[in-house]
Amino acid sequence: MPYSGSYPRTCRLDSSSDWRTSLRTPYAQHHQAQQKTIPENLPPPTDRYKLKYHQYQADRKEEYKQYSQRIAEKKKDQLQCPEASIKGTQLEDGHNDGLTALDEKALLQQCYTSKPYNMQHSIRKSEAEDVAAERRKQAVVEQVMVDQLSRAVISDPEQSTCADVSKEARGFPGFGTAPMRFRKRTLHETKIRTKSGLTENMLSYKLRFDSRIISRNGRDACRELIGFFFACDRSLTVYEFRQFGKNRTNALPFIQKGVYQHQRGQKKGKAYDLSDFYIGANLTFRSVDHNLPESFKQNPVLTLRVIGIDEAAMDFLKASSVELKQECSKQVVDNCKIFKKIQDTLRETLKKRGVRVITGLGKYFRNVDKNRNGFLSRADFKEALKVFRLEIPEEDFESLWLILDDSKSNKVEYGEFTRAVFGEMNEYRKAFVRKAYMKLDFNKTGSIPMVDIRKCYCAKKHPLVLAGKATEEEIKSSFLETLGESCSNPNEVSYSEFEDYYEGLSTGIMDDEDFVNILRNPWGI
Repeated sequence: MPYSGSYPRTCRLDSSSDWRTSLRTPYAQHHQAQQKTIPENLPPPTDRYKLKYHQYQADRKEEYKQYSQRIAEKKKDQLQCPEASIKGTQLEDGHNDGLTALDEKALLQQCYTSKPYNMQHSIRKSEAEDVAAERRKQAVVEQVMVDQLSRAVISDPEQSTCADVSKEARGFPGFGTAPMRFRKRTLHETKIRTKSGLTENMLSYKLRFDSRIISRNGRDACRELIGFFFACDRSLTVYEFRQFGKNRTNALPFIQKGVYQHQRGQKKGKAYDLSDFYIGANLTFRSVDHNLPESFKQNPVLTLRVIGIDEAAMDFLKASSVELKQECSKQVVDNCKIFKKIQDTLRETLKKRGVRVITGLGKYFRNVDKNRNGFLSRADFKEALKVFRLEIPEEDFESLWLILDDSKSNKVEYGEFTRAVFGEMNEYRKAFVRKAYMKLDFNKTGSIPMVDIRKCYCAKKHPLVLAGKATEEEIKSSFLETLGESCSNPNEVSYSEFEDYYEGLSTGIMDDEDFVNILRNPWGI
């Protein structure tokens, strides 16, 4: 209900009213009286307080002076260089070292290192992600314990020997082996010969590790795998954690529990032990031995990369194990020296044009790979190095080929060749690349439409945009142009192409946090 009384005319101020008239109102006069009220009997300020106050005034004046200078310089730059754009951007070292326009545009992404991500926001986000990850791991641990302890003797496939199985499997004459549902299996006739008499106490001596699949396929590379190595029988199992919507989750066996051997490298044929589990270690399995999706059947060997381990469990198992050996063989050391020598030779070449070289090589390999199985011959790799002007001494190349082609098939997976020649970013950096890709791949198809890349990329925090030397659209266009050059299909980006792009950027950035800022600022992860 509106107020029926009358207000003083001076309470309504319009554009033509004088500000002094507002002081005539009762509210303004009361407010002014309150501001001027000074308590009585206050002690005079001490010299120490006066000194602090004068220092505070001087600091504020200096801050305001610096702020005014920055604003003036920004306005001066905008007046002098209204046409400033990406093409006019100079590199930090003052010369281009024969870089192409694409190289310079790719290097613009490195400018994000000078604009750190909001640390407080990052900490809150990381804490929430850590809590969610710990819940996922705990759910998988509970599922593993349930799976391993809930086997009844009657349903254990190991309870009968081969002779018993053939004897029980006899069906009617002329009809061959009887199906399992027709076999006579009663509880009182069951012969208990199970080897897996596992108890909860025995299963508690386990090492939990996180892993990922080394694959060029986006759906496979982004699978969330959690594995367990059991010290009691040196067996291991790997589970895949899957989330359906917001509330429904599931943990399914990806590698069934068993004792497995190395399928590649110097330890080929030897069973896995505790020393084989560390961040960056590769675990190899035969694809035919497991019930895997069709995308894995092309490669006879499935390779998992360990990206994290339970350090507390590892320390406990090390202390209780007397057979743990961590010494490396001479051959392994020699192989690492060969890789390092080749990588050092090419490091300077990749420092400024890493994006163009690595993405270009990936695109070249995909075009040459007519069988689409990811493997190329020695001649194909030599030709690729020649096309991209990457010089590797013949002796070093032969040594490298002997290491990679351990099956003597004269073919090597080109992703493995690229990692051996150029090296690869560490798992900390790789985790953020996968996180950015999974955020963009809304439908989990393994490829991202270029339209979605354009929608999600944010250039607001780029230093050139903040300085007024480039627009958001110019920075975004430069990124899309360099990324599009590496794509076989200009309308979509695969996981391998996205990873190759940031692999090239990673070669020129020494600090991990600087590299992470390149991903956090434009993608908001």
